[in-house]
Amino acid sequence: MIYTLTLNPSVDYIIELQEVDLGALNRIETTSKFAGGKGINVSRVLKRMGVTSKALGFIGGFTGNYINNQLLEESIETDFVAVEEDTRINVKMKTDTETELNASGPFISEEKFQELKNKISALTSEDLLVLAGSVPSTLPKTTYEELVKICQSNNVSFVVDAEGELLKAVLPYQPFLIKPNHHELGELFGVTINTPDEAVPYGKKLLEMGAQNVIVSLAGNGAMFINQHDVFISTVPKGQVQSSVGAGDSMVAGFLAKYQETQDMKEAFRYSIASGSATAFSIGLCTKEKVEALLPQVVIQ
Repeated sequence: MIYTLTLNPSVDYIIELQEVDLGALNRIETTSKFAGGKGINVSRVLKRMGVTSKALGFIGGFTGNYINNQLLEESIETDFVAVEEDTRINVKMKTDTETELNASGPFISEEKFQELKNKISALTSEDLLVLAGSVPSTLPKTTYEELVKICQSNNVSFVVDAEGELLKAVLPYQPFLIKPNHHELGELFGVTINTPDEAVPYGKKLLEMGAQNVIVSLAGNGAMFINQHDVFISTVPKGQVQSSVGAGDSMVAGFLAKYQETQDMKEAFRYSIASGSATAFSIGLCTKEKVEALLPQVVIQ
């Protein structure tokens, strides 16, 4: 089974209005809220593609209950660790630009962290774990490294969607897949990357550092996939970007869903691109129908 891990989930509260007048009364036109967090997004997209997963992480309070209940309503299995403080609320404000106000999240004790480790220790070589997103400030900076060590010792495949030092620390443990965007890849090596061709040599460096498969997304400039056998460069579909939230998570879910079905890296990459684009062109996460409608536009070399 696929397990997704969201260490710092949130209730994402989206507000839309024409403009913001600071210091004055502003009237919101529309609002929506949903269970947020990168791993949770992966589980939600996998479900829409007919793939079962189980969501792990920390939740607490009325907001944590909201997240758990929403996922159960979507028929997504959960096995969260309950903490005392409330799960955070993140506000995403849409005007002519997109502004995010993210909270820090609840306190996670060593006891609760150990409870999570015990759950991950129960995974087997038949499972895959997706670690996605930030680490709460109350957990050690080595959190991802500690968790993937458990995976490696139990022959559990794992995917990491993180940036900077979080990503660098897990590479020696040979993640099945990582998915930095071009900004994150550039920051990792102190360079500027704008095209898939420019990303290839740094993708090779990530392979040398331990990654098994690498996807680099470059927004409207396409995407690159690389492993020890293949290098694929892809176009991306054309469309009106509605929201960037969840696009990268949808790429991970699309790749895993199609790879589980076909064991074909090229097709999984193609589905990944269409999934990320379908979410970017939507308010909310992609659907299977929207993904498949975009597939003909994804051209891979």
